[in-house]
Amino acid sequence: MDSQFALSRLIWRNKDPSNCRVESFRRWVNRKHGLQLKDYHELHKYSITEWTFWQDLWQYLNIIYSVPPEKIVSEGRMPEVRNWFPGSRLNYAENVLRFNGDNIAVTSARETGSVRHYTFRELREMVRQLAAALRTNGLQKGDRVAAITTNSIDAIVFALATASVGAVFSSTATDMGVQGILDRYRQIQPKFVFAETEVVYAGKTVDLMSKVLQVVRDLQAHGLQGVILLPSTKTGAQPQLPADVPNCRTLAAFLASGDARPLTFEQVPFDHPVYILYSSGTTGVPKCIVHCGGGLLINGLKEGAFGYNMSPEECYFQYTTTGWMMWNAMIPALTHGTRLIAYDGSPFHPNVQTFLKFISDQGATIWGTSPRFLVELQSAGISPLKLAPFDSLRILMSTGSPLTAPMFEWTQAAFGDVHVCSVSGGTDICAGFVTAVPSMPTYAGEIQAKSLGMAVEIYDHDGKNIEGTGLPGELVCTRPHPSMPVYFWADRNDEKYRNAYFKRYPGVWHHGDFIVKNPKTQGFIILGRSDGVLNPSGVRFGSSEIYSVLDVFRDEIDDTLCIGQRRPEDKDERVLLFVKMRPGRRCDDGLKARIRDTIRKGLSARHVPSYIFEIHDIPYTVNNKKIEIAVKQIVSGSNLKPSGTVANPESLQEYYQFRHLEKLLAGEGAKAKAKL
Repeated sequence: MDSQFALSRLIWRNKDPSNCRVESFRRWVNRKHGLQLKDYHELHKYSITEWTFWQDLWQYLNIIYSVPPEKIVSEGRMPEVRNWFPGSRLNYAENVLRFNGDNIAVTSARETGSVRHYTFRELREMVRQLAAALRTNGLQKGDRVAAITTNSIDAIVFALATASVGAVFSSTATDMGVQGILDRYRQIQPKFVFAETEVVYAGKTVDLMSKVLQVVRDLQAHGLQGVILLPSTKTGAQPQLPADVPNCRTLAAFLASGDARPLTFEQVPFDHPVYILYSSGTTGVPKCIVHCGGGLLINGLKEGAFGYNMSPEECYFQYTTTGWMMWNAMIPALTHGTRLIAYDGSPFHPNVQTFLKFISDQGATIWGTSPRFLVELQSAGISPLKLAPFDSLRILMSTGSPLTAPMFEWTQAAFGDVHVCSVSGGTDICAGFVTAVPSMPTYAGEIQAKSLGMAVEIYDHDGKNIEGTGLPGELVCTRPHPSMPVYFWADRNDEKYRNAYFKRYPGVWHHGDFIVKNPKTQGFIILGRSDGVLNPSGVRFGSSEIYSVLDVFRDEIDDTLCIGQRRPEDKDERVLLFVKMRPGRRCDDGLKARIRDTIRKGLSARHVPSYIFEIHDIPYTVNNKKIEIAVKQIVSGSNLKPSGTVANPESLQEYYQFRHLEKLLAGEGAKAKAKL
């Protein structure tokens, strides 16, 4: 236990903790209820023992509604899920767009150097125009709207206009491949699709028209009624409309089809769907995770206020694509009057110095990034404060994968007196389970505390709480909260929902993160995923997505196994792909190149494995399921013993050599030279 926390040094403390919004809220709760909650930990205990905590948030955060709730919570359709604020009527977009002045709401920027500011008044008018066009063209409450788009002002408008109608929005990044997009959008059957036609990334212009047309032609058989194509992000040129795609228009033409009706907000129940996000696809096509507007609103407001002190004086820059839950999670910042920066492009083009200077010049006070980006800065010998003053920056938040203690310390030293913090939650809740608390001290490598309202515990294999022991275990949540998914799309009898979260520990949410709590500091360390989800550089995806696109090689490849490797000495997780060849076939360099190219085109460059190795056999369970987790543990350094569920336990022995990857690769290089 001692070695686990040896690097957990105090690196930051707030000079005025009493001035934080979470402390103001604690004092307000005390006055309201006649309590004497002394600190954040006591406030958290109150938040997970009294349902009135959520009513406190409703009142304190000024939720806008047309009909008040009848009560705080009631029984839901499943024992593990609750019906929150029954009887209430509200609209997510109305709350997000509560500001209507001339302060800047969104700064939309691209790597090309273009930067444009939009006021709250302009944002509302853009949402009004699009909502009018959507209504004129038949969009109704409950319909789905999908987008293949960059992180820009347009994407934010698409989401908010859709929500204003009471429809449901879903987005993917532009680098997602055809199969990946169709695996998602075929299921939800969108009525309209908004799509980029040409984008710029890392200095390269990418023509998306062919991909988009493949997607929309397929979706026409699944209820698609309208296609709206966006102009080039580089030149602004309008796309040439394809003759064989009915109801296909440019964005300008679609907006012109609307009318002058005022912006109205469809009043819907608290648990009415607002977004559909997607699981990583570990066990098949991605699951469609339906999130409700009320849940994401109240939790998003809570995290913005109490985790980051958001207010109209703040500027929040979350580096993300529209395919990551952090994009959805950043939008409620507008509810606080906080300015958002929507950035499209590579942080390394034309160089990382330009990107860092942009953050400083824009006056970002809260910056969300990934451990991988910080590692790249360190490896390149970058000294941020020599490039720009960062005099506005207060909080530097890392998420997507664990931030190690050494990287915590380097980041703190590199950026000076800012609150360096890490948070963890996920797509499943579009919120955080463990989070930043600006009124509390920060220890290197640790996430500061449990999120308010989240009854987080650490279980061992048998479901026993081991939180206070300093031993690692499974992250679970033992009490419902409003940002749990309302359901999975087309999930009959909630079977997939139950299997995803409540199968391991009946009645208790099992999140799939391996976590440990420091008994001295009360901080948390995420040790990685305990399931088969791949997470290189914070890019989360499932092995089945890889397997799906590799089906084209079935004449050459007999079987494949895709897992993540992260050893104690590694700064990040890497993806390894093992291939079992058909008799008489070899996995040579040519085949490896074709595999990488197929994955890049079918999914994205981020999905391409770091290494591809030929293997003699793939381990399976007696129920004929691939054994990914055991192989992941082996190549990451674990000396596990095969369980009785392994049908071919001898196959696992071959994978031990890959834990010594550098030695193995050096040997292969020597063999290649010998052949020459």
